[in-house]
Amino acid sequence: MIMNKFNSKFLTFAHEGRQFKQRVVTHYFHSVVDSSHSKLDNNLLLNELAKSGRIDEARHLFDKMPSRDDFTWNTMIAAYANSGRLTEAKQIFDATPSKSAITWSSLISGYCRNECQREAFESFWQMQLEGQMPSQYTLGSVLRLCSTLGLLQKGELVHGYMIKTRFDSNVFVVTSLVDMYAKCKRILEAECLFETLQDRKNHVVWTVMLTGYSLIGDGFKAMKFFRDMRAQGVESNQFTFPSILTSSASVLAHSFGAQVHGCIIQSGFGPNVFVQSALVDMYIKCGDHISAKNALKSMEVDDVVSWNSMIVGCVRQGFIGEALSLFKEMHSREMKIDDFTYPSVLNSFAALKNIKSAMAIHCLIVKTGFEVYQLVGNALVDMYAKQGNIESALEVFKHMPDKDVISWTSLVTGYAQNGTHEKALELFCEMRDAGIYPDQFVIASILSACAELTLLEFGQQIHANFIKSGLQASLSVDNSFVTMYAKCGCLEEANRVFDSMQVQNVITWTALIVGYAQNGRGKESLKLYDQMLATGTKPDFITFIGLLFACSHAGLLEKGQYYFESMNRVYGIKPGPEHYACMIDLFGRWGKLNEAEALLNQMAVEPDGTVWKALLAACRVHGKIELGERAAENLFVLEPMNAVPYVQLSNMYSAAGRWEDAARIRKLMKSKGILKEPGCSWIEMNGQVHTFMSEDRSHSWTTEIYSKIDEIIMFIKESGYMPDMNFALHDMDKEGKELGLAYHSEKLAVAFGLLTTPPGAPVRVFKNLRVCGDCHTAMRYISRVYLRHIILRDSNCFHHFKEGKCSCDDYW
Repeated sequence: MIMNKFNSKFLTFAHEGRQFKQRVVTHYFHSVVDSSHSKLDNNLLLNELAKSGRIDEARHLFDKMPSRDDFTWNTMIAAYANSGRLTEAKQIFDATPSKSAITWSSLISGYCRNECQREAFESFWQMQLEGQMPSQYTLGSVLRLCSTLGLLQKGELVHGYMIKTRFDSNVFVVTSLVDMYAKCKRILEAECLFETLQDRKNHVVWTVMLTGYSLIGDGFKAMKFFRDMRAQGVESNQFTFPSILTSSASVLAHSFGAQVHGCIIQSGFGPNVFVQSALVDMYIKCGDHISAKNALKSMEVDDVVSWNSMIVGCVRQGFIGEALSLFKEMHSREMKIDDFTYPSVLNSFAALKNIKSAMAIHCLIVKTGFEVYQLVGNALVDMYAKQGNIESALEVFKHMPDKDVISWTSLVTGYAQNGTHEKALELFCEMRDAGIYPDQFVIASILSACAELTLLEFGQQIHANFIKSGLQASLSVDNSFVTMYAKCGCLEEANRVFDSMQVQNVITWTALIVGYAQNGRGKESLKLYDQMLATGTKPDFITFIGLLFACSHAGLLEKGQYYFESMNRVYGIKPGPEHYACMIDLFGRWGKLNEAEALLNQMAVEPDGTVWKALLAACRVHGKIELGERAAENLFVLEPMNAVPYVQLSNMYSAAGRWEDAARIRKLMKSKGILKEPGCSWIEMNGQVHTFMSEDRSHSWTTEIYSKIDEIIMFIKESGYMPDMNFALHDMDKEGKELGLAYHSEKLAVAFGLLTTPPGAPVRVFKNLRVCGDCHTAMRYISRVYLRHIILRDSNCFHHFKEGKCSCDDYW
């Protein structure tokens, strides 16, 4: 209490003293204007005015002074330079009759402080040309500029000059040089210079080194360095502690950070706002939510940086409700919320998918004028996109005054994740046209869109541009390349990327395992799984989907059962509906419908549409109408507008001769306004996608295509092809049925591919529905007659037709 009163009186006295000094200077200034004083008195007054920031009054005095010396000129140059008025500083500098090293240093210091790189170095070199040697302070200023802007090459030139002029033994200059190398992330050079210092009791150079280790993310080296610093008896300060706490957080060294906290309390820096902020950040990044909260509460000043760190930490650790609660508290305390606060809060809403509250925050952002900030705009786009509200994301994007690669990436990724892959590709092209160079994140997203649309040529262009760009390869991008090539049926390229990767994780292996399974190479898919286990990589939820899919399509019942049982027993992964669907499909292929039904009844999770579709497909193949009816009725509820269960059940009734039931289902489907998805096929050619419908005559090459179809049918019939009338419309004569089959969308696409690709080149065709049995048979003959590799991907898997065989023929 006594100390508080003393401090209060002392501060009052000091404030009154400053006011008195200010009145004296003002009085003396006015008296100078009216009468003459000695040069010494005028210089003292000029210096006082300059130091107090009264630059215009100093200039007025400067202009009135009858005589000026070097001190006068240098003081005025420094006054302008230090206040950022560099044009006026240069004018006074040019007018200075005699330029000393101090004169040059005053100007150079101003340029460096205001980050005027070109002017600073031009003046630095010109100073030497005019025979003036820079002082330690000049060199310190220039090196500080190199540190701030990361100018490594220029810093190295200054280092060379220091060696020539023997400044390399000056502690002040060497400390600045260590700082430059550390800030430019050349820590080895910084270490070598540090070792040359004989006097290492200077806490500044130790702090500089700690900051350097923190910048390059070498937290363990920073921690060792801090221990050495303590052992040498060098005191830490308010700059040292934040650096070591940041390093501790980077390697999640919670116990070490807690020990540093103890040192902070002992050293008396506990109340320092920068130190407290670093403590909050360290604890929350290390997952110690309670200690971070206690550190935040103990702060005497509401520091927005600390609150931001706490909110970000809560979001990352899944404490979404607490993050929003902290934001509300910030708002109620009338804290100065900044452009870093809002993105963290918006990330919370992206996770919660609470659109009403999110829009309320958006309104607050607009109200407070933060919508023009790029960080906030990017976060808004990202939030709306993750909530599936892509229209609002686009609206925010359109009104952003400045768009960077993050803005574009958020929108492109949003479209890709919401299934609008064509729009994602369109936006990516617009992004390139706008001169925005893509980064690894947008590359990964756009490759995902290419994979879903099976646009191999576009994906290959992205790959080529990525290599040319010189962007550093990342695991996520490499994984996206493997996935894209595998999903486009190009396993050779997928393998090539896989083999070139320095590191592969479970996503990499799974992409290849699923790729082989979907391309009809199930046994090789299982071999890859064994190789993955041999590397010590553990499978995940998706890996087992690929394995069971491979077993299903390869007919490996025992293997499938083994993998299914090992999920929970060996790896603790509970099977999801997708795994059950694969197993039911596998049982169905073997005609084991009783086992399939038993597995369905004992499911640990509620069956979804994929499970009932797998069962319905199996029932259709084996004519199990009663079980098929159960599957279809469940699908009517789960997917009321899906035409597939209606069509399949109707076909089952027709195959069994139950025409009235078939007509009833068709009538029910029509009464509900449910339309069967029209089959379409497409082929990519020279960067353009060509789409075909059954009996389509809208294409510009229609005449050539239909002429080619007639040729194909003639040749494959000669080779033994017989049209399968079971896949033709029933209300047509034989000739009409044959023509209808000949003009299926996949046959039209293949005909176009044969016309437009070089002889011997593979033809890649994609279809939105399953390929019909007649087209599947026809493709075998076409591949043999025309000596082509035909790659047809339907809604289920890839079919590789070569020399009259299909990849699925190896197993069934």
